[in-house]
Amino acid sequence: MRILILNADYPRFLSWLYRRHPGLENEPYAAQMAARNASLFGVADFYSRNFARLGHVAADIHVNNPWMRAAWAREHGLAVAEPSPPGAPAARDAVPGWLKRAVAPFKPVLRPLARKVGLSPRLDAEAEKILLAQIEDFKPDLVLNQDLFHVDTRLAHRIKQIGRPILIGQVGISPSRGEDWSVYDLMISQMAAVVDFFRQHKARAEVVHLAFEPGILDVLPPAPSQNFDVTFVGAVSADHQLRVAQLEAVARRHDLKLFGSGLQSLPASSPLHRCYQGEVWGAEMYQALRASRITLNSHIDMAGREAGNARLFEATGVGAFLLTDFKDNLHTLFEPGREVAAWRTVEDCLAQIDRYLADEPARAAIAAAGQARTLATHTFGERVEAILRLAN
Repeated sequence: MRILILNADYPRFLSWLYRRHPGLENEPYAAQMAARNASLFGVADFYSRNFARLGHVAADIHVNNPWMRAAWAREHGLAVAEPSPPGAPAARDAVPGWLKRAVAPFKPVLRPLARKVGLSPRLDAEAEKILLAQIEDFKPDLVLNQDLFHVDTRLAHRIKQIGRPILIGQVGISPSRGEDWSVYDLMISQMAAVVDFFRQHKARAEVVHLAFEPGILDVLPPAPSQNFDVTFVGAVSADHQLRVAQLEAVARRHDLKLFGSGLQSLPASSPLHRCYQGEVWGAEMYQALRASRITLNSHIDMAGREAGNARLFEATGVGAFLLTDFKDNLHTLFEPGREVAAWRTVEDCLAQIDRYLADEPARAAIAAAGQARTLATHTFGERVEAILRLAN
């Protein structure tokens, strides 16, 4: 089959990527895609490379990358308005004022969505035109849409009209109601509650978890020394109140190193300010995990009692010792106490940090077992095979 994966990147990541590679925005489309994938951020090309490993023709499109989009259009003879250079005000202020004002009054569940989309929830007319041209050019048999917000159901209907591909949507949170999800042949999510949402809206839906790409281990630099006692890599905000409470308690007792975003949303009195090490993306994120004696995991509040975030697999995949929040389904992914450590309360978290910092052999045994479990059952290769089975 010919398989096309649609995705979108955080604007902060795009700014980082193009700052790191000056002039990349002027390079050919293939060169920009290669740099994007080499960053190892997010899912990179992990789905497409595993579809290709099984003999399919697979490609990725990052639908909200204006410089990559413009390069593709130029190379295919399409007129395109040149995007602002990376770092210019128009590129930095990726969220229009009207969207900020529209989202601000709504309940917290919508705020992560606003941060994720980065731009307007819909692509503009030119971006849609180029995306549809890319799909027409590729002629996919299957489209895996991992961004239901830029590529909404209205646009999904237009994609479906191009050769009638199998259309699969993947999302980690319940999207807005009132959409016609019947355009999709299948919806997948790592969260059972989201699967239930789609089934209630008469859409076929199944649980497919996130994963780790073992090929990362072949390209990462040598593992750094474990210089950090305790780390957390991820966002902190009003949508992570349980996480913030946990991390602040850890910071008061231990030399916590915090890598991520959202710190400006916390009061100046928060002890997390003195822990902050900046943002890390892709390979640098994996190196921060590997440099940790203990790395923490805490799900976003809206996850409820379900485990399934990417950090579970990223940390264990690179062989880090993971101390994660207990969830009802955690045992279906990892064996608590053998492959990961799990905390139930903040006090329990602190006690386990004390325990495992003092017991290096136990940490090493759990980290090794967790990595073995991820490499055996939680790889993108496994997930791709599951998606193909469900698509049939």
